[in-house]
Amino acid sequence: MNRENINSALLFIGLILLQIIVLNNINFLGYINPYFYIFFIFLYPIRKDDASILILSFFLGLFIDIFSDSGGINAAATLFIAFVRIPILQSVIGKRDIEYGAVTIFKLPFPKMFLFVVIMTFLHHFIVFGLEYFKWGKFGTILLNTVLTSIFTIILTMISFTFVMRKR
Repeated sequence: MNRENINSALLFIGLILLQIIVLNNINFLGYINPYFYIFFIFLYPIRKDDASILILSFFLGLFIDIFSDSGGINAAATLFIAFVRIPILQSVIGKRDIEYGAVTIFKLPFPKMFLFVVIMTFLHHFIVFGLEYFKWGKFGTILLNTVLTSIFTIILTMISFTFVMRKR
């Protein structure tokens, strides 16, 4: 097992524990709860035809669902953003063909990195809240929860990126 795999495994376990023990107990203004565990998908290395990110994302969401009693909505949302992360990254970068293995989120200019994180976070949160409420009559609530929770998650993610980038 190489160092990259060990770091990914530790990050995977650490984010699950952080989400379950700390962040699931935060309810800012009664309903805003950060979903910081998606940070794993942002940091996972970008490789062509890499099925491991899909498998790991599914299990990441599944573990969160098991301990949050949320019935699979986190697994669905994390699997979806893992599936669309390369096309979204290609559209943010502006290149159709990216150099797999050479492109990391840390090598992106800050505006592009921020845009990528914002798009992925909003997609994840919209799916989570859309599946949670699952009614057209609750569309306003879904959008409000998506925006407010996304802002909180994006702030935590960008703060974490600064700490991770300092160590690199």
